[in-house]
Amino acid sequence: MKKRTRQYVFLISALIAGPAAGTGRAQNAPDHPTVIVRGQTYTPKTILGRNRGPGEGACCDEIAPLKPHKIVGNVYYVGMRTLSTFLIVTPAGNILMDSAWEQNVPLIKKSVEELGFRFSDTKILLNNHEHGDHVDGDAMVKELTGAQVVEIAEGVEALKKVMPGGKPHPIDRIIQDGDTVTLGGTTLTAHLTPGHADGGTTWTMKATEGGKTYDVVFFSSIRTPGKITPKSEAQYALTLPLVRSLPCDVPLGDHTETYDIREKLEKIRPGAPNPYIDRAGCSIETDVEDSMLHATLQEQQQPGH
Repeated sequence: MKKRTRQYVFLISALIAGPAAGTGRAQNAPDHPTVIVRGQTYTPKTILGRNRGPGEGACCDEIAPLKPHKIVGNVYYVGMRTLSTFLIVTPAGNILMDSAWEQNVPLIKKSVEELGFRFSDTKILLNNHEHGDHVDGDAMVKELTGAQVVEIAEGVEALKKVMPGGKPHPIDRIIQDGDTVTLGGTTLTAHLTPGHADGGTTWTMKATEGGKTYDVVFFSSIRTPGKITPKSEAQYALTLPLVRSLPCDVPLGDHTETYDIREKLEKIRPGAPNPYIDRAGCSIETDVEDSMLHATLQEQQQPGH
């Protein structure tokens, strides 16, 4: 079968198939404890619902594209309503961050093309962490573009288990905490931020716009699990101070509602300030999950838990 024909078959199969089972994605969350951060009330259940959008499984907002648009400098949004995918454009080709569900890849491709870029120019594929809703489409992106798939060492074993349709998960380069990925003059630095996932990776880079340089942070999810184990508690003890210490002007993340994308998208106007330059928003999600971590630990110490 010729390569182009094989790609079309691959695309059609993904569109009619649902997400693969066993992608490491939690299916529910408890409705306690409750925390209040900056006047907003959160529970594990409401945080998960916010991240997914309505519906069960990979539904609705997770597989419906949001309008593709420029975020800042050479960073663009090409993802879904609640599942983020970012395109970082360089003269030497482009970097894609988070392939999302496999069935989303054709939609991501379309968004890239709507912005005037070629999906085939994708040279590197990164992720924020190794759960299926963020990496299920890696094999398809690799098939369509030949992109180098990069994974941090702590996430490799779990990533290998994400195999939609039984396909082996591609991994071309294994990196360590603090390593960099560079293409066409743009450099991203990997920061290991485990807790939600062993291979949680927060990426940082510089972006230039209007003659100014901004620190862009692609935060990995730090949503706490339903039960805090000694292992995850130790991970969060390292992760939370680290993410607070990162220079940040433009906070982004793997789920769109963690950085209020729809509200910011509505504020984009010619000549208006870029709403994505939001230093005050850099610590909101960290504050929420830090509070939830301590509330959950306190709850676990109560009789009957």
